Order: sequence, then structure tokens, then C-alpha cells
Amino acid sequence: MNLPNFITLTRILLVPLFTFLYLQEPGSMNFAATAVFLLAALTDALDGYLARSRKEITRFGQLIDPIADKLLITAALLCLIEVGQVSTWAALVILAREFAVSGLRILAAAEGKVIPASMWGKVKTVTQIVAVTAFFLGISWAPLVLWVAVLATIVSGVDYFRKAQDVLRSSME
Repeated sequence: MNLPNFITLTRILLVPLFTFLYLQEPGSMNFAATAVFLLAALTDALDGYLARSRKEITRFGQLIDPIADKLLITAALLCLIEVGQVSTWAALVILAREFAVSGLRILAAAEGKVIPASMWGKVKTVTQIVAVTAFFLGISWAPLVLWVAVLATIVSGVDYFRKAQDVLRSSME
């Protein structure tokens, strides 16, 4: 097991920890849960950087990294829905995009193609992390950032599907 994959697996293990911590004191400034969530979010950038810089990109890492990302955001959104801070429909928009883009990437991989992360995907990720963090800290403008994250999520999803027209066409033939 290489270091980037170990870091990715650590991110997955941090998900139940921040979920537990958040649900102990939901809806208030929860520094412990926020710290663990942010640590997990930062490992996403770190594992990718290390994998590329050390030339340790593996098929396992390519598979598990996006799963770890989705687990992180899904758990955070479910916590926030549980305590009534985030509407279900906003979370569903975000999660639907995540599953749709994952499906698109699976189709591309079946054809030996890779759909690289886009600038919009990075904007989507950052706004989602900022929104979740703001909710975890009880910051009043968290709902506004969530709207921005939902918008970035939609734009990112449209961008991925627009760029993958060839994959979609060939998979429907």
C-alpha cells in the first residue's frame, strides 16, 4: 500500500468520526467535528498531490479516491439533514450530480477514456466544503454558501456531460 492510498483510506475512516462528533452537538459551533471534517477534506488534495508527484497513481487509488470524496460529502449532508439545517432537495441535487458524474466516468473508463477533473469540479468541491464547514460552525451565512454550492454543483455536472458527448454517444449505440 502506497502513501496516497493510505491517506485516502484514512479519509474514509475519518467520516464516521466526524459524523459521530457532529451528532453529539448538532446545530451549534462544533469545533471538533469541523476539525475532523476539514482534515478529511484536506487529505483529498494531499493524496492526489502525492500520487502525482511520486508517480504512485494506482487503479485502486483512482477507484477509491472519488468514493472517499462522495462518502465525506454524503455523510456531512446527511448529518445536516438529520438536524434540519439543510433541505433534502439541496442535498439530493448535490448527490445526484455526484452519482451521475461517477456513472459517466465509469462509462468512459469502459471505453478506455478518462474524464479529467475540471475547474468547475474544483469550484464545486471547495464550495461544498465551505458550506458544510459554515453549517458545522453555526455561521449565519451558511445557507447562502449552500446555494452557491448547489449552483456550482449543477454547472459542474452540466460541464462534465457536455465534455463527454462522445462517451455518451458511443455508449448508446
